[in-house]
Amino acid sequence: MAQGRKGPTIKKELQDAAEVAEEVTNSKPLEYAARAGFAVSGILHFLIGLVAIRLAMGGQGQADVSGAVSELAGQPAGPILLWSAFAACVALAIWQTSDAIFDFSHLPTKKKIANKSKAALQAVVYTGFALTLASVAIGAHADHRRSTSDLTLQLMQAPGGVLLLIVIGAAVAVTGVVYAIRGFRKSFIKYLRMPSNEHARTAVSVTGIAGYAAKGVALLLTGLLVVIATVKADPDESTGLDGGLKALRDQPLGMYMLAAVGAGLICYGVFMAVRARLARM
Repeated sequence: MAQGRKGPTIKKELQDAAEVAEEVTNSKPLEYAARAGFAVSGILHFLIGLVAIRLAMGGQGQADVSGAVSELAGQPAGPILLWSAFAACVALAIWQTSDAIFDFSHLPTKKKIANKSKAALQAVVYTGFALTLASVAIGAHADHRRSTSDLTLQLMQAPGGVLLLIVIGAAVAVTGVVYAIRGFRKSFIKYLRMPSNEHARTAVSVTGIAGYAAKGVALLLTGLLVVIATVKADPDESTGLDGGLKALRDQPLGMYMLAAVGAGLICYGVFMAVRARLARM
């Protein structure tokens, strides 16, 4: 009899633990910290946009998250900024993980899976931001271009690695297209509590459209480079976002296109900072 009651008891304890975890991850302090994570994303995209414009004008820099974090580290009170940004990104990663586990249960199966998958992907993205911030803060940051090529080479040599890289590259490219479509359709608005002021609403819409379109272009270029590098069996061509933007610069009228993408990424940064305030959490 005692053995028979053990199963239900364990199940109830697990349910209680899950309810406590959900309550903690939906707490106001974590929400405020998670909102700060959106602002950090905005700052990083803003800095990437600035570097992209600098590259378009013939300057130097690394136009990706690692480069943006390095730019942040070079500011006054750099370590404080890095660790504060790290904490905010961890909080947002936890919040998105909670959404992926606990939320959207009331939705139809197809929408539930889509929303949970999106939240899980966002959790991975912000975890990556947090790791990059921490690595720079502790001085353990390696050359991003070289590490990307090394990872690509390792995957190429692994069983099924070529197919996996093509799938990853295609997925990143498709994500870029999705971002651009989301921008032009203004579907990002459904995730916001739009301000009542008409001029403010217009400003949010314009920065969102430009920002999502620019990020879409950047992701599309990144994904295409991964696929091209894999097909040509040349890991040095898999250079991530920085390589994608620099490849864009080398095209006819490339410096103008790169400057436009940089301006769009700045708009996306502004939009994400606004989202920190207006997001439906």
